[in-house]
Amino acid sequence: MTSGEGSDQAVLARIAAMLEARKSADPASSYVAALYAKGGDAILKKIGEEATETVIAAKDDDKIALVAEVADLWFHCLVLLAAHGLGPADVLAELARREGLSGHAEKAARAGPRRGR
Repeated sequence: MTSGEGSDQAVLARIAAMLEARKSADPASSYVAALYAKGGDAILKKIGEEATETVIAAKDDDKIALVAEVADLWFHCLVLLAAHGLGPADVLAELARREGLSGHAEKAARAGPRRGR
C-alpha cells in the first residue's frame, strides 16, 4: 500500500505545483482558487474541520476513513503552506532537521521565542 520515497516526494511536488498554479486560476473553476480567494481564515477553517474529522475517524477506529481524512488534512495544510509561499520541501527539511533528536529535547528547544515571526 505504500510506495517508494522518491515517488512519495514526487506526489507532493506535483501537488505543490498544482497549488501554485491555482493561485492565478478563476475561483469559479477551481476549489483551491476559491479557497485562496476567500483568504487565510477560510483555509484555516478547512484545516480545523479536517483535523476534527481526522480525530473522529481515529476515535471510531475507522482505518479507511482515517486515511481519507488525513489525506484531506494534509492537502489543506499544503494549501496553507502555498498561501504563505512555502511547500512540502520546507516541511520535509524541518522533519529531516529533527530526525534523530529526542522529542523531549526538540520540544524544549522550541519553547523559546517563536521562529519566523
